[in-house]
Amino acid sequence: MDEKEISQAVISRLPRYYRYLGELKFEGVERISSQELSELMKVTASQIRQDFNNFGGFGQQGYGYNVEYLYQEIGKILGLDKKHNLIIIGAGNLGQALANYMNFERRGFIIRGLFDCNSRLHGTIIRDIEVQPMEKIKDFVKENDIDIAVLTIPKASAVDVAEQLVQYGIRAIWNFAHVDLNVPEGIQVENVHLSDSLMRLSYNINRYDSELAKKNSAENA
Repeated sequence: MDEKEISQAVISRLPRYYRYLGELKFEGVERISSQELSELMKVTASQIRQDFNNFGGFGQQGYGYNVEYLYQEIGKILGLDKKHNLIIIGAGNLGQALANYMNFERRGFIIRGLFDCNSRLHGTIIRDIEVQPMEKIKDFVKENDIDIAVLTIPKASAVDVAEQLVQYGIRAIWNFAHVDLNVPEGIQVENVHLSDSLMRLSYNINRYDSELAKKNSAENA
């Protein structure tokens, strides 16, 4: 397949396809049409076919999609056929919650270390992983082939820590600090702002209420 630029909109839908296909696979479903998948996911069948065509299609005319095969192929596209070693920096409530999330390992993301600047947390064991001081990150990254760092630290220190991680050889950062990180080309960053999600939810509530009020006003006119 020739290399082509894939839009971020398509890429953002791939994990959702993977999740739904995993559930279908677990339920014993062997094949599914784009229309059936559309009804499950509330994405148009046309959009599904267009998305999959970016990667070669996967389907057969009159047959649909083989669930097991499509699940495996999307997993490969997402890089889930490989293991990724990661560390979590910030062992507070969010860091500990992420460390305790078992589903990461099932997707090939292996948590190797936890780090924090708070000495009172040093030595704390989270799922058999000891919280270590920040000074040990550099050697730990090299010795354990770490390629992903998860930041659950205040934004005041996130920029400096990210710069250090790049120097240590980290290839990707999953950033929960409330600041967008600017890193050198080739370093992948996923910024996760939890408050942004809540604000989008608030907007949708307000929009729905406004549309409902207009509808009721029109009906009562």
